[in-house]
Amino acid sequence: MVDESLPTRGEASALEVVRVLALLDASRHSLAALAAAVNLASSRHAELVALYVEDLELLTCAAFPFSCEIGAQSGVTRPLSTESLEASIAHQLQRVHQALDAAVAGHDLRHRLEVSRGMVATEALAKAGPGDVLVLGKAGTTERWGTRLGSTSRRMLLEATCTVLVWDEHHPFQRGPLRLLTQRQAPIDTRAVPDWLAGLFDGIAALPIRHARELEQRLAHAKTGGLLLHRPELAQLLEEDPELLNRVPLPIVVVE
Repeated sequence: MVDESLPTRGEASALEVVRVLALLDASRHSLAALAAAVNLASSRHAELVALYVEDLELLTCAAFPFSCEIGAQSGVTRPLSTESLEASIAHQLQRVHQALDAAVAGHDLRHRLEVSRGMVATEALAKAGPGDVLVLGKAGTTERWGTRLGSTSRRMLLEATCTVLVWDEHHPFQRGPLRLLTQRQAPIDTRAVPDWLAGLFDGIAALPIRHARELEQRLAHAKTGGLLLHRPELAQLLEEDPELLNRVPLPIVVVE
């Protein structure tokens, strides 16, 4: 998670974060992302907005008479009804409320919870503006299958108009360099890294790589710091290897 030793408003040369948005679903990964979002918002004196989206796709599926759900561990099949799904959503929302209250306890922080219903990615993208930072858990509700980056997270990474930070519960954040992709022998353009983002890491490091396989090899044993990608770079890497980010053991920052 983000270190409490992040610079304060007076120590930073510029305050560039308008709001910190945390997309929650009560999974371990989203709760780890919430802790990071709370610390970032607190250190930047920004408002924290927790987003919870009631998934319209699931509710639509539940309306079909043949819909059923299968226990992830038991394998038991049972009917999926709109009533049972609404109850499950209400229970999850209660857990989100409790998690948010616990996460902000002890922080002098403006915060609120926004609840909406619709397509998760569409709702989150609509609420995020250019000056915001959107914080996601890597796996979300797919965590039982591992740390795969889901289609919802992938869409938000590629389409958001703001900075997106992806945190992985299985690889807790440790301060270290923020790695930027560069051309061979090209100097690092530190102007591309805003002050608030540079404050999360210990310096900037160049990664002179061109392809997804190279990136995976260079970061295979990395344990500290993070990786910064511009959206065109991310799109190119995912075109080469759609599962690349699943194997990056670092926080990932995506900017325009």
